[in-house]
Amino acid sequence: MKPPVTGQPWASLRRYTAARLGLGRAGASVPTTAHLAFQQAHAEARDAVHAALDVEALLGGLRALGEAPLHVRSRAADRATYLQRPDLGRRLDDASAALLAERRAPAADLAFVLADGLSALALQRQALPLFTALRERLQQEGGWAWAPPVVATQARVALGDEVGALLNARCVVVLIGERPGLSAPDSLGVYFSWAPRPGLVDAQRNCISNVRPEGLAPAAAAAKLQALLREARTRRLSGIGLKDEQDDRAVAAAPAPLMKLLGG
Repeated sequence: MKPPVTGQPWASLRRYTAARLGLGRAGASVPTTAHLAFQQAHAEARDAVHAALDVEALLGGLRALGEAPLHVRSRAADRATYLQRPDLGRRLDDASAALLAERRAPAADLAFVLADGLSALALQRQALPLFTALRERLQQEGGWAWAPPVVATQARVALGDEVGALLNARCVVVLIGERPGLSAPDSLGVYFSWAPRPGLVDAQRNCISNVRPEGLAPAAAAAKLQALLREARTRRLSGIGLKDEQDDRAVAAAPAPLMKLLGG
């Protein structure tokens, strides 16, 4: 009797990737198992877009590290508005802008913005591990000072530039939930801008993407980010003028705990 599913000769490649390849077929259709898996992944991606960030849990995690975090909001009043009006997610609401203006201090090297973006799930899962790893590396290196971390809701990447300017930071680092994919609903992106101010464009920022255990592990992302921030401070720039040329060296130079996490 002919089996209901016709296999594909390259199905063995699936152990190397989450991509949907070598699924086989049932007649002229996708097999039921693969179809149901796709529907589940699609539902998880939609849920990640609409889920609300547990702000108190994230603030509590930052306080446990000895930080004094602040919570701000964009001009998008709710999730529906945020999704339909990206421009409103790029600016702080009046109360948040006033709060940060009150907390303005002597210039800091860094301002950190932890933003929900298009996946609060990503921020909830990956932000604290990444921030903790980076914080430890910066403390070990010495010579870095940063403003109180800012947790931002209904936020887009460019919101960080306004935060950085208000906090008088030389550089702003935005940890933000990336647009969910059908194999990664919890992927975190990292963007940083030297001399942050409203109106910067994407060409003036650097990005590290796919931060999650199944992608670029938070500890490895921290090593890469530290090296880039060091170069940004030396050259006083970010964006297309600052190239990522230290992937392997950043990992190779990592201390033993990081190499253990990476399987070294």
